[in-house]
Amino acid sequence: MPYNNSVEIVEAFWDQVWNAHDPDKADDFVVEDFVITNAGERVEGRENFKAWIRAFLDQVHDFRLEPIETFQNEDGSRVCSRWLVHGRNNGVMGTEPDGRPISFTGTAVWAVREDGKLLHNWVERASFELYRRLTGTTAATD
Repeated sequence: MPYNNSVEIVEAFWDQVWNAHDPDKADDFVVEDFVITNAGERVEGRENFKAWIRAFLDQVHDFRLEPIETFQNEDGSRVCSRWLVHGRNNGVMGTEPDGRPISFTGTAVWAVREDGKLLHNWVERASFELYRRLTGTTAATD
């Protein structure tokens, strides 16, 4: 699968893995010892990563990721994406699976090997805001 740059690789990953709801397609994109760091948790190894994807897709039905902005450093070894996820709540973050429409934003930074394989992904997402919307809780005020 030829790509002109690392941005195309990452965006193809979003589309062919996440938007196609096909965790096994990650085999085409990530190295065997791939690592994702998300909310301070590390998931190590491609098979564990695919299981993590499956679990997340199970919690967000009709999952759809829309890249807002994606860019890379000069040599293509790092890619950064801002994105928006849409779907329906099926128990995300331990909430009641009520089928309500949900959306949240996030940022991902990727390490990309010279051959285009993805090595590591660091993710930050607006989980607290989503959790507050789903549970009806508000921030404490003084």
